[in-house]
Amino acid sequence: MAPSGVKVYYDGLCQLCSREVEHYRRESGAEGLEFVDITSPRFRPAAEGLDPVRVHRTMHVRKSDGTLAVGFDAVLVIWETMPRYRLAAWLGRSPLPNLLLRLGYRIFAAARPWLPKRKRPCGPST
Repeated sequence: MAPSGVKVYYDGLCQLCSREVEHYRRESGAEGLEFVDITSPRFRPAAEGLDPVRVHRTMHVRKSDGTLAVGFDAVLVIWETMPRYRLAAWLGRSPLPNLLLRLGYRIFAAARPWLPKRKRPCGPST
């Protein structure tokens, strides 16, 4: 697990999700996050204590205390871990922005299954 103990579970076949994770990996604070691709053949949701259906519907983050943040709350945990996004996290917890961002996340999560998917490389998986 990452030094801060925060695990980010993401859909590695979702083009937008993968781009977002690659962006976060380059940011200061990313060393405190462990990114786990839930579409990897090695991923076992039960071993992580996750519902296998729910984890594919919305983003999950396991915080350092072991609790789960789901949906937009997961995004907030990521933002709070990264110095560049702490102001966004603070604003995202304010009532009106929080309401709008949660609504936006729900719309995205509902549309995500129909977005273009990335292709996995051919050959044996490691």
